[in-house]
Amino acid sequence: MPKMKTHSSLKGRFKITGTGKVKRYKAFKNHLLSHKSKRQKRVLGTNPLMSSGDVKRLKQQLSNLK
Repeated sequence: MPKMKTHSSLKGRFKITGTGKVKRYKAFKNHLLSHKSKRQKRVLGTNPLMSSGDVKRLKQQLSNLK
């Protein structure tokens, strides 16, 4: 049987915490940062946990992600 592969686009977009929760990145933090406020950039720099409903959808693709 062939092995199940991790969905490649998910490797850099999500991280698994030690307790098994999924962390995601926020949008609007890649470029054009000069006109954004310090507060906005600071808040966008945090990596929140994904909601449980979204994690269920990604469960199969993230199964091989360490």
